[in-house]
Amino acid sequence: QVQLVESGGGLVQTGGSLRLSCAASGGTFSFYAMGWFRQAPGKEREFVATISGNGGNTAYGDSVKGRFTISRDNAKNTVYLQMNSLKPEDTAVYQCAAGSDTYLRRSQYQYNNWGRGTQVTVSS
Repeated sequence: QVQLVESGGGLVQTGGSLRLSCAASGGTFSFYAMGWFRQAPGKEREFVATISGNGGNTAYGDSVKGRFTISRDNAKNTVYLQMNSLKPEDTAVYQCAAGSDTYLRRSQYQYNNWGRGTQVTVSS
């Protein structure tokens, strides 16, 4: 069982930046892909980004492409989400998730383990 703990959320103004971190424990971190998802109040959980086990491949949701960057440090068992040019519509609880294998996954149903999330609020 993989345990995930997110950090780095907070309040930022429109156009600002934040970097989220997700620390993993349990399992072999480099064996599985990681993903970031977000959920705003009253909305469905939305795919944000995913990265393969070795970090060589990434994919992004259309709403964040070109503004967000996912990366990972397998030596530190940590995945990051660098968020730039933030907009009020990026306001949500951001969760990281661990997949069951190394391949990129966009669907939340293909992730086995989830963190509790960190709140990101972008003021206008």
